[in-house]
Amino acid sequence: MSDTPSDASPRPRWPFVRGLPLAAPLRLHRPSDTWFKPALSVVVASAVPHLTLLALGRLDLVMYTMAGSLCALYGHGLPYARRARTVAGVVLSMAAGLAVALVTASLTHSTAVLVAVGALLAAAQKVACDAVRIGPPGHVILTFVSSAALFTPQRLGQVPAHLALTLGAGAVAWLVSVGPALIRREGPERRAVARALEAAADRLAEPGPRTRHTAAAAVHAAWQCLLASGRPTPVRRSLERLVVHAEVALVDPDRLRAWAALTRARGPVPEPPPAPGTAAELYGVDAERAELRASGGRRAARRTLLRSLGPGSHLLPVAARTLIGCALAGYLCAALGVGRPYWAIVTAASLYQANTTLTWNRTLQRTLGNLLGVLVFAAVLPLSRTGPLALVLCCLFFSFAAEALITRNYWLGSVAVTPMALLVLEFGGAHPAGELVGDRVLDTVLGALAGFLAAALVTNRRAAGRVERALEAAARARTDAERAYADRAHAGPDGLDRARRALTARLVELREAADIAAGEWWQRALPEQEVVAAERAGHRTLAATAQRPGPPVRAPETRRGAVAPAPANGAA
Repeated sequence: MSDTPSDASPRPRWPFVRGLPLAAPLRLHRPSDTWFKPALSVVVASAVPHLTLLALGRLDLVMYTMAGSLCALYGHGLPYARRARTVAGVVLSMAAGLAVALVTASLTHSTAVLVAVGALLAAAQKVACDAVRIGPPGHVILTFVSSAALFTPQRLGQVPAHLALTLGAGAVAWLVSVGPALIRREGPERRAVARALEAAADRLAEPGPRTRHTAAAAVHAAWQCLLASGRPTPVRRSLERLVVHAEVALVDPDRLRAWAALTRARGPVPEPPPAPGTAAELYGVDAERAELRASGGRRAARRTLLRSLGPGSHLLPVAARTLIGCALAGYLCAALGVGRPYWAIVTAASLYQANTTLTWNRTLQRTLGNLLGVLVFAAVLPLSRTGPLALVLCCLFFSFAAEALITRNYWLGSVAVTPMALLVLEFGGAHPAGELVGDRVLDTVLGALAGFLAAALVTNRRAAGRVERALEAAARARTDAERAYADRAHAGPDGLDRARRALTARLVELREAADIAAGEWWQRALPEQEVVAAERAGHRTLAATAQRPGPPVRAPETRRGAVAPAPANGAA
């Protein structure tokens, strides 16, 4: 079967505008299993500079330290080796965006220029975060800080000191983010592997396309986490063997769930027997880890990143939506007399998701959450004005509440984010409550309308092309896996396992591309049947190659850096 239907074949026409849900985007979900980690991290990272400024009597500088403290929200799903680099990069990116905003604010008071710079920064931050797949909270925090700084009175000579405060608070956030490595070094890897085991158990208990894709995605995420974890340790070796069991899923679901529970716990990692069809010494990721650390692997990663930012990137329509929507929101608010329309820019920027339908969902969630949050702010404002310490404690409480609630649904987290953002303005001096509430309601409504209007009118016809490229990549990966299986005596177990993991990654990317394209408007018909066929064929190949006869166990090679094989009984 060809990857794309022929021009002569009948092609179903997709409707230009699909029905938009109203109730589904507002339903509450189960909280994340790690919701408390970012919540506690941001509170600790914020409390240190907040209380220090309180003792010094300089709470007017909180905005600059908060920019660094909010970096503690990032990287909580990453192993600590990569988390350290990621959070450091976020701190530097935050400081760079803040520097542009502060310098601009010190050089001009023109609202038109400030809005234009804010929209450009928001678009650049959106594209950069999507390109590197930074994960939640994504670009929103960066845009919030830079947009607020644009409308903060500033003198050029103050900029270096204010940036120093941000970098200092960012250093505290970095320490808070990577500090748990001293207590539980493999914590993120253990959680990723536990999720893979649970997804594999669900797939066995309820076979179907949904559970099959969820299991493949969870296994792929676990392998990626282990690859990024750094030097192999005995615990990581055991985790790799558990992922192999999740991948082949040949044991009963109850045993997989029991292993998942033990993996999450603080005790020893379970030591399963060698997975059927896998040699006892096979741990699976050494060759890939070495390839990623080699200069060629790093160059390939840089080329992939540059391609995602190039002229043909699928991210460019999203960048155009962000730029146009943020600019339109800012200019509308300015035209209606809002002195500092940064919240409209932030509202518009926060809406843009992978496709138009998801953007609509976020529009509903953001609007409802902000409007309810304004009411919460009005209720707690008298309490926060009883003293500086009360104001600091209110901000810390809402910081915790936002991260604790946002995994249930974005609108619920926004109910806490809105009063926190408004309370930050109180550090610079009291403002009339009615003015704050009125401006925020107007900013929210106009930002949501302008943001979604831009998403609806700026087309993303590249979404269908991305699906076609993903189909081709999945077909190549399936061919490579079948070839490695047929010639496994020459490819070896490592080569076959790498081919299988590459196929898993391509199937995950195919499903992601198909889901994104399915929620876009104004595009040509999608090859739905080809996607379904490619997924079925890919998963059949994964199942067939997982149940392979194991190669004979050879004596360990005595090359430098080789790892001794595990005993046949599975002991560490």
